[in-house]
Amino acid sequence: MKVGDIMTTDPVCVKESDLMTHARHVLRENHLHGLPVLDNKGYVLGMLDDQDILRMRSNKSEVTVGGYIRETPLITPDTDVREAAKLLLQARQHRCAVVKSSTDRTIVGILSDKNILRNAHVSKMEPKAVSNVMNSRIQTAYPDDSIAKIWGNMLEWDFSGIPVISHENEAMGMITRSDIIKSGFARIRDHSGDMHNNGSGDSPKVERVMSTPLYSISSDTTISKAIESLNRHNVSRICVTNDNKIIGMVDRFTMLKECVDGLGYL
Repeated sequence: MKVGDIMTTDPVCVKESDLMTHARHVLRENHLHGLPVLDNKGYVLGMLDDQDILRMRSNKSEVTVGGYIRETPLITPDTDVREAAKLLLQARQHRCAVVKSSTDRTIVGILSDKNILRNAHVSKMEPKAVSNVMNSRIQTAYPDDSIAKIWGNMLEWDFSGIPVISHENEAMGMITRSDIIKSGFARIRDHSGDMHNNGSGDSPKVERVMSTPLYSISSDTTISKAIESLNRHNVSRICVTNDNKIIGMVDRFTMLKECVDGLGYL
């Protein structure tokens, strides 16, 4: 299977000279997690990630996209999917621009871990439980936490999503970078780290933007079933729970590694 068989075509892009505020608008309006960055000739320079958008501190910033470009692996439509998955894992990136060839960096598509997992041969996987690979050191948020606080935590911990629990430790939902960006609250953050929405001076609460319901699986769920759940719910991560208490979490990146490490899954 080749990248050209599964990549997303007609990607939305930004130019290196565009303002970051424009890029944030493009991400929000198109419900995206990352954008290819092109030069003035239309050649791929790299990717812009939604984490870069969260690092912005001012709605009036004149900072351009060029200062946030992330280098990406060279992937073409003829690249084998398994090899492309390895390149994404090595670069620790969830998505990458696909260019026409090694000598022509014209963009032709986007390859993401989502594309790959939707085409993985999960039925061939060994019945390995997620308890063997889940991240059991989970940071959580409360619904009455401020978005400003969680925003800062996401940047500090380099997390793209954080489970939301009640004060009785029961699973409630998930707050992600995309939730904050799409909500429109990711507009103005002053140098003290406080966030203000529409000049109110108050940082909104997590409960206003978190995603519900919280999708979950049990610790004895097989990796293949976990991948199927991620695909079915169209989410990047899924919690592992016991009696509605979160005991771990798995994400697409972890599942992609399992597919690459096994034989014949891609």
